[in-house]
Amino acid sequence: MPIDVGQALSAEPRRTDLAWDHKDIQLYHLGVGAGIPATAPDELRYTLESRLHVLPSFATVAGGALAAAGGLSSPGIDVDLASVLHGGQRIELHRPIPVRGTAVQTSRIAAVYDKGKAAVIVLRSAAADDDGTLWTSDTQIFVRGEGGFGGERGPSGRLETPGREPDRTVERPIREDQALLYRLSGDWNPLHADPEFAKLAGYDRPILHGLCSYGMTLKAVVDTVLGGDVSRVRAYATRFAGVVFPGETLRIRMWQETGRIQATVTAVERDDAPVLADTVVEHS
Repeated sequence: MPIDVGQALSAEPRRTDLAWDHKDIQLYHLGVGAGIPATAPDELRYTLESRLHVLPSFATVAGGALAAAGGLSSPGIDVDLASVLHGGQRIELHRPIPVRGTAVQTSRIAAVYDKGKAAVIVLRSAAADDDGTLWTSDTQIFVRGEGGFGGERGPSGRLETPGREPDRTVERPIREDQALLYRLSGDWNPLHADPEFAKLAGYDRPILHGLCSYGMTLKAVVDTVLGGDVSRVRAYATRFAGVVFPGETLRIRMWQETGRIQATVTAVERDDAPVLADTVVEHS
């Protein structure tokens, strides 16, 4: 079996040295749609080095070491990239991410769940610098065709959408070249660039990275509800509910509650097909 659950869970944690500077931050921000309009003061916080702050979702690509890729190279894990989708992501921020930094990321497989026709691998990571932990994260990797091995099914909790109209709704267009730009931050899966590889995975054209939609959504929440203050974000979680294609538009609905914002994200052009679900931003 391509996934050896016992070996994966018992493997020693993997340590990775991370380093980044303003160029990595700016590239990531451009990859999640920052810089439009190019000279808007609110956008310059994401693109101009003299004013730069760091969107917390940058933690998913810091150092170019994508969490999902790290999980797929763990002992006991041998799967086909064409069968892999990102199932969910959660990050917890312990303090704001600096514009320039180095850290050591420690990662391990925390769980492997049997969903019947698929397996879900949970990769747990923590990044720390000399001053302590910067962030922790859980990455859920969905692997089609690898279930049915008799393991635990795992949690299946779903958030109920609030029974009222959203407090805010915004739309964010996805550029035709957005996946090509976003992948420069470290996710080189050809599913997001190569039409022939996308067809092998069952899509008629390359799809956008789930983590790109994730970053675009957090930016929309920060800009719309949190006054552009990235330091207010404490944690951010989502479940990847469906694909979205470059050239489409994200519709982001937000419900404000005490200390948190719940959101749903859909694809406008496909009758609000789900893209992100169970999405929550916890904030100060």
